[in-house]
Amino acid sequence: MALGKKKPAIQATDVFAEVNAPVEPKGHNLAEVAVDAGSLDLNPSTASFPVSQDLVTPEPAALAPDLAQSTEPVRSNYSRRDSLRGEAFDSPEPAAMLTADRLIDNGNRNRPAPESGIRRLIYFVTLKSVNLGDSLLVRERKALDARIGAQLEGGTKFVPVLTRKGGVGKTTVTTLLGMALSLVRDDRVIAIDANPDRGTLAERVSKSTRFTVRDVVNRAAAIDGFTDFSNMVSRDVTRLDVLASDNDPMLSEAFNEGDYNVVADMAARYYSVVLTDCGTGIVHSVMRPTLQRANGLVIVSGGSVDEARLASETLTWLEANDYGDLVRNAIVALNTATQATQLVKLDEIEAHFRSRVRAVVRIPYDPALAAGSVIKFADLKRGTQEAARELAALVIDSMQSHA
Repeated sequence: MALGKKKPAIQATDVFAEVNAPVEPKGHNLAEVAVDAGSLDLNPSTASFPVSQDLVTPEPAALAPDLAQSTEPVRSNYSRRDSLRGEAFDSPEPAAMLTADRLIDNGNRNRPAPESGIRRLIYFVTLKSVNLGDSLLVRERKALDARIGAQLEGGTKFVPVLTRKGGVGKTTVTTLLGMALSLVRDDRVIAIDANPDRGTLAERVSKSTRFTVRDVVNRAAAIDGFTDFSNMVSRDVTRLDVLASDNDPMLSEAFNEGDYNVVADMAARYYSVVLTDCGTGIVHSVMRPTLQRANGLVIVSGGSVDEARLASETLTWLEANDYGDLVRNAIVALNTATQATQLVKLDEIEAHFRSRVRAVVRIPYDPALAAGSVIKFADLKRGTQEAARELAALVIDSMQSHA
């Protein structure tokens, strides 16, 4: 008996080919589709299933090919330096990036005329076609002027000048600092003699009044405006105003914490920078409001062993009384005109203070300061003037960073 042909087996791929064949779009009601439960293989082989490309999640490169191919970091925090390096940013450049330094052309044609010297002569001889600009010395001076004259935010700034030892030039340093500030800054600067032991600050400038801090305290209620207050101070040619201390030894001890607050509040109405020439009594009641108001600090040290040690002990006392931040931001004025300066290693003293404060400035010996009388800034040696200006710049720097 001849055998009939064997019926070919139905392949799974044929079944799924029929299932996946295109059909007319229909509604999504599942009740309309008849399914034979017996015809379904409950354990199908996954290898036999065709993979529909429509169900595969696209790769990131397909969605954003430009971003996928880019290897540069994308940032939102703009900076001019990163922009010049070609950094990529994910947002438009903000208006704050349009700074004067970026936009103003400081090339040969547009730079300011040289201030003096052969460079200025060349500039005018060539009918302004050749502009070499200022010399390095002039540029450094202008840069220092810019630091000294920087705008201070947040109201009047108070800067005490103090040390625990007398005779190291504290009053002289206060005067030099005030003159250097006043010569450059557009606002008003005053130096107040808060020494309860008869200070001599007013004797460092040409005296134009006999009023003292005591008169300010007694007449505070009657002072109505800067004109009234200016009548009680002596003004130097540098525009520094100086308010003298009590000149009667019998009254000097009466200048206390409350009196200083009255004078300081009055000065804060009319001045941007208030320098306070403090006494040697660091535990005196006047010292408390002086330090509480302080935005900067200048410590004066002489060049001898005991003078340097006492100045360092002043820093230790301040740190122990919760003025550590003030100490770390302080400037030490190292007066090298004191006795025994030639016998000690000034570099070692300076290195010690640099480990504790923000900066150290050496004040050189100057015959114009040695007399202890009126100081004329223009008559000082160039090195002394530059030291005073550097001290002023550092004090302004410290107050800007402390704000």
